[in-house]
Amino acid sequence: MPDWLTVMRGDAPLIVSMPHTGTQMPPEIEASLVSPWLGRKDADWHVEKLYDFAAVLGATTIRTAISRTAIDVNRDPSGQSLYPGQATTELCPTTSFDGEPLYKADAPNADEIVARRARFFDPYHAAIAAEIARLCGLHGKVVLFDAHSIRSRIPRLFDGELPNFNIGTNNGATCDARLSGAVADACAASDLSHVVNGRFKGGWTTRHYGKPGDGIHAIQLELACRGYMDEPEEPSPQNWPTPYDEKRAAKMRDVLQRVLAACIAFAS
Repeated sequence: MPDWLTVMRGDAPLIVSMPHTGTQMPPEIEASLVSPWLGRKDADWHVEKLYDFAAVLGATTIRTAISRTAIDVNRDPSGQSLYPGQATTELCPTTSFDGEPLYKADAPNADEIVARRARFFDPYHAAIAAEIARLCGLHGKVVLFDAHSIRSRIPRLFDGELPNFNIGTNNGATCDARLSGAVADACAASDLSHVVNGRFKGGWTTRHYGKPGDGIHAIQLELACRGYMDEPEEPSPQNWPTPYDEKRAAKMRDVLQRVLAACIAFAS
């Protein structure tokens, strides 16, 4: 297994995937960027800390240490947009979420994208597919939970402020309604805001693997970063990312523990 890919196996019918927590950058890619900071700006900061209890529940976790700027393992490898008509980033992003160019000169060409896919994208998804097969063999039914976070305000991507919890199931196509209902109920039990299939309806991972008829139920949860860290109005190398705020995160972690427990209960 590549040293940038971490798979921690559990026997509960739950996989927690973390596609955007990585900050490692191959040197040849980093050298081509406008700045190392800009290339890491849009990581899902501290998500691995928020979910560090998952192993205690018996969940399997899958995480890549590679930055999404090198390749975004949650984008359609064909290059097709997940949100036609809306601003988004590509398989190998050329701009930040705020629209800033990432590369000093030429963006990755077709050959480079194919090489990055073979090097990073394919092994990550091979690991997910293998764990789905293993756990389906044990349980007959499995939940794939795709864990994300994002800044609460990014005008280029969405209007206003995101809810704290953004649940995505591609409008109900990727999992049984009982699962999305249980996750929404766990979020609603707190005083933190939530939405189901709002701006974020689930990325390629959720849409690709979610096959409820085959016992594979995929769901994405996009968290607003303000639930566990400070968010500066204008992120800069001097102020972003901010540290993980354990005290602030406690409320969000309580909800996340209930959410993952609900996923396991659904699939058990």
